[in-house]
Amino acid sequence: MRYVKSIVAAGAASLLSGAALAADLPMPPPYAPPPVQEFGGWYLRGDIGLSNQRIKDRHYATYDNPAQIIPSSLQQSTHFDSAGIYGVGAGYQFNSWFRMDVTGEYRAKSNYRGRDTFTLAGGGPGLPDNYTGHKSEWLFLTNAYADLGTWWCITPFVGAGIGAARVTLGGFQDFHDDGTLTGIASDASKWNFAWALHAGLAYNIAPNWTVELAYRYVDMGNGATGILYNTNGSTINQAMQFNHITSHDVKLGVRWAIDPAPAYAPPLITKG
Repeated sequence: MRYVKSIVAAGAASLLSGAALAADLPMPPPYAPPPVQEFGGWYLRGDIGLSNQRIKDRHYATYDNPAQIIPSSLQQSTHFDSAGIYGVGAGYQFNSWFRMDVTGEYRAKSNYRGRDTFTLAGGGPGLPDNYTGHKSEWLFLTNAYADLGTWWCITPFVGAGIGAARVTLGGFQDFHDDGTLTGIASDASKWNFAWALHAGLAYNIAPNWTVELAYRYVDMGNGATGILYNTNGSTINQAMQFNHITSHDVKLGVRWAIDPAPAYAPPLITKG
């Protein structure tokens, strides 16, 4: 009997000492979820696409000389073939709706064909001029975008950009309707101020990967050939001007977030 009482007393003392020790330990702080991260940080991007280009008009000094042609009689047509667009860039996602990036792209050679008809100053139609050649650009833009909310992982966005374009015109030749070559110009390049408007849809395929399908309107200023020479060697020391070059582009792009917002995970609770 005395042995049983000793065991009970020892057990009670152990429980009391454990309770006292637990009372002396600090209580763990209450759990609070981590703050919501509202930005994705830096990202890299790549784009491919197709151009659909236009110019306002072509201009050559002869067109302004009423002693040669009647300026009001001038009729022009121009067609550019579609060409590839290949771009890369880097940007920063500031919060859930605003981001900016810097892009550089090569706009591949687009073949063009043009035609001028006019009336001579002395009366009667002049021989039409038919033009062939190609045009390409390097385009550099700083862009800002507004993401307009996300539904089913799809985010519509709009944006605008400003920058510079290096427009190159090459292979320029002038023919009559019978195929006679009448003029030729050397290749030439020109830097211009450029601006763009963007609209598109982005789709999140993974926490740090986003695919974009976008439309862009871009204005790249004016371009010019080298000095245009007639086949007989004569010239009036003027280039053929291509005024107000614009393009309606369709692009497919991908963005890779370097430091995406981490996925939320509850804290691990252990015993002992």
